[in-house]
Amino acid sequence: MSNPPHGALVLFSGGQDSSVCLAWALARYSIVETVGFDYGQRHAVELEARVAVREAVARQFPEWAVRLGEDRVIDIRGFGAIGETAMTSQRAIEITEKGLPSTYVPGRNLVFLTYAAALADRRDLKALVGGMCETDFSGYPDCRRSTLDAVETALHLGMDRNFPILTPLMTRTKAETWAMAKGLGGEALVELIVEHSHTCYLGRRDKHHDWGYGCGACPACELRANGWNDWVAAGRPSLAP
Repeated sequence: MSNPPHGALVLFSGGQDSSVCLAWALARYSIVETVGFDYGQRHAVELEARVAVREAVARQFPEWAVRLGEDRVIDIRGFGAIGETAMTSQRAIEITEKGLPSTYVPGRNLVFLTYAAALADRRDLKALVGGMCETDFSGYPDCRRSTLDAVETALHLGMDRNFPILTPLMTRTKAETWAMAKGLGGEALVELIVEHSHTCYLGRRDKHHDWGYGCGACPACELRANGWNDWVAAGRPSLAP
């Protein structure tokens, strides 16, 4: 792209999806900053993975390194304590009476996007990028595109400026997400995501699988592993992002 647009802020957790979204943004924007959130996650490994992925991207993709801007982690542990979910407390991962996994943090993406928009406004960044998906996902209502459209409208009204919320994975399966990684950065990016990103709800980094580290049994690991297996079975195709 000869004249890439200026300024994107990626909601970056250090997981598979947000790592692919980071690469997607770096391929399109002249400046890409990242923001993460400490909401009292049970495992600090998620926050550590953010640093590892960013460093690996900058080291292995010099054409992206010059576009990779600042990173911030915002402390919202007070918000995380409200939900008392399996993501922030020692609870079993199960389906609740509401039909949602106990890992669901009510309103998390609404809060994330509000903070991110405020930061982007101060940094003069033009778009927000998130890895939300409603294809292969755990059923969280704040991952749906209809929810994000409503948030986008609210941000426009409340801040008197447009904040497009870009979700390149919204209609992608996990297998297609692996294919997008290959399309963006070849096998090198796939390997980077396998080795450095973190998805496991239990924070396990002692078990290595073909698709990366994790317990292999929690819903997040199952989604990641199934997507990997489907992608490999299809011949490890590359998908244009």
